[in-house]
Amino acid sequence: MEKRLDVIDLFLKLLSAESITPDDGGLLTFIENYLADFEATWMNEGGVKNLFLTKKFSEGKHLCFAGHVDVVPAGKGWENNPFVPVIKEGYIYGRGAQDMKSGVAAFVQTVRDMKSDFSGRLSLLLTSDEEGDGTYGTQIVLKHLKEIDLLPDYCIIAEPTCEEKFGDAIKIGRRGSINGYLTLKGEQGHAAYPEKTVNPIHDIASILGYIAGHNLDNGDDDFAPSKLVITDIRAGMEVTNVTPHELRMMFNVRNSTKTTKESVEDYMHKVFDGLKYELILQQGSYPFVTNHDSYIVHQLKEIIKEETGIETKLSTAGGTSDGRHIAPYGIEVVEFGVINDRIHAINERTSIKEVESLYNIFVKIVERF
Repeated sequence: MEKRLDVIDLFLKLLSAESITPDDGGLLTFIENYLADFEATWMNEGGVKNLFLTKKFSEGKHLCFAGHVDVVPAGKGWENNPFVPVIKEGYIYGRGAQDMKSGVAAFVQTVRDMKSDFSGRLSLLLTSDEEGDGTYGTQIVLKHLKEIDLLPDYCIIAEPTCEEKFGDAIKIGRRGSINGYLTLKGEQGHAAYPEKTVNPIHDIASILGYIAGHNLDNGDDDFAPSKLVITDIRAGMEVTNVTPHELRMMFNVRNSTKTTKESVEDYMHKVFDGLKYELILQQGSYPFVTNHDSYIVHQLKEIIKEETGIETKLSTAGGTSDGRHIAPYGIEVVEFGVINDRIHAINERTSIKEVESLYNIFVKIVERF
């Protein structure tokens, strides 16, 4: 019989794989073998590997743990090889330590160590493309699960959610993301004769106060205001005596449920009224929020309090996650994991205590479900 690994040994194993998006580094096959009593379904497309593991114990609710084994490139300047984990002063260093091999290790080991039957169906959804475009990742699996009527009722994504102390934040939703590309037209000419030109830089100058950092809504109990953030402006030919023929601007809106792509478009048309411009808006992801009274939210809050003594807050802050693909199917989604202060950073690390505590919380979730 294969020797059982504990959660830290498993975590070190996952960190040792150079699984840069969309390469899984062999981890999905390892996990399939590690959980050999679960039914495995592979969905590989576009160079991405996806693995769905499931086991029905009895009639009841379907709980799914979801996560990704891929990581962003390590970058330069590490104190150690980013794919050879190092333990130092209670911390484990390695690319993916926080985002999110700690979470994957915690829920995989939880499932492996189950000491009693689960009330319902238990599953794991794993992808090798969350840090990339995600086109052939989690959403491919969900489409298949819908076709075979096997969508979960609840989903826990083990993304790193805590801010300052382990247990201080659960994500119950995420903001959407709208990318904007605006080209403001002008008429090029000599800087000495501004009256003979149309300078798009001058035209936008009086408008910037209405768009830069502008709140498109007032937010609510779950979401901060949807803010228009300018990310790039450029024009001209890097000379002092020629005015530009056009100005290009890029911006992003992390939107709440109160702001839509259509309302952003309407606002931009209003502030640029009378000028010649082209506007392209792309909705990268849509906002979602899980009800505060959801069973999974309630249970997770209660267990975190028992494990850490902390009254966790419910948050929708931060970037996007695969929750944006899961929630639209009517699945109640929460995210919970270790502290996220070094995600994607040099010398990424998490503490042994956090990983063990995360494992304990997931064990209690499974036992009480």
